[in-house]
Amino acid sequence: MIFLLIIIFIGIILFEAPVMIKKGYWHELKVFLGFLTVAFTMSLFYITGVPIPNPVKGMEYLVKDVMHLNYK
Repeated sequence: MIFLLIIIFIGIILFEAPVMIKKGYWHELKVFLGFLTVAFTMSLFYITGVPIPNPVKGMEYLVKDVMHLNYK
């Protein structure tokens, strides 16, 4: 299953990246590779059974505890 995941992400890179390089979209390529890296990491965690943290808990901590915005 991990091999299939790697093949899929390599296919996405080979399909999208050459167009961006050819047109000189360097900043877009950096953002694309950043998002692709996060997506690959989360997919790999999901496949291997590593628990993925809930992003809502982090946002809740940021809003309530760091920014002190408690709504009632």
